[in-house]
Amino acid sequence: MNYPFYDNPDTAVITCCHIIDGSEPILYVSHNSDDGMWQFLCEKVHNTDDARVVSLLDIFNMDNSIGILSELPLGCCAERDSIKSKWRIYRK
Repeated sequence: MNYPFYDNPDTAVITCCHIIDGSEPILYVSHNSDDGMWQFLCEKVHNTDDARVVSLLDIFNMDNSIGILSELPLGCCAERDSIKSKWRIYRK
C-alpha cells in the first residue's frame, strides 16, 4: 500500500513500546487539534517510560491498516476492538 498521509513521512508521532516491540496492535489513534500531533497506542495503560517517538512512515510500515485514518481530522480519535475490527471515529 502506498503511503496515504498528507503529513510528511518524517513527521514525529507518539507510540508505545508495546507497538514497537510487536506485542500489541494499534487500537487507538488520535490527531491532536492543538499541535497536529498523532498518537498510535495499544489498549494497555501507559506511563511516560512506555512512550516512544517514531516517524509517521515507520508506524505506517508497522501496520498499514492505519492508512484508512490518513484523513482523520484534527481533534478526532479512532478506536477499534482488534486488528480486524472497524475503526470508530469520534471527536475528543
